[in-house]
Amino acid sequence: MPHGIMDIKGILSKLPHRYPFQMVDRIVEVEPLKYIRAYKNVTNNEPYFTGHFPEAPIMPGVMQLEALAQTGGILLHYSYKLAEGQIILLRSFEDIKLRRTVVPGDRLDLYTEILTIHRGLCKMKALASVDGKATVTGFISCFFDVPKGGVEILADGKIITKKGR
Repeated sequence: MPHGIMDIKGILSKLPHRYPFQMVDRIVEVEPLKYIRAYKNVTNNEPYFTGHFPEAPIMPGVMQLEALAQTGGILLHYSYKLAEGQIILLRSFEDIKLRRTVVPGDRLDLYTEILTIHRGLCKMKALASVDGKATVTGFISCFFDVPKGGVEILADGKIITKKGR
């Protein structure tokens, strides 16, 4: 597998999520400590479509946000040597805008970009889109324990080496 590409087997080795809550199908580009691009193929057999809405299925915005959060988690796995079983916990969503609907047959493109990491709190810019048109925009914050010797990115973009705890 080329550097910077991760298929479903690699994704499952990094994330604790499993069907029906595993929301990322492939990583297509990654720059550790900077950004990641991924996608989810939206199919008619997703379990949430049976109730949202049976006659005109629309992917719930919250599921798009979950896909973005999982994408950001994979970026942190690329950026740090996290211990086996170490999880990244979602902390908040900010300034979220739901811009377009997503329906079965769409490929939901996912992009997260690290803005800051400080003392295990990470803030990321998030964008989901279909055919180049934004479906969700906003910011995601999460929490994880920065490993010994890891680096942090401060608000001014400066990267510092962490001495360990």
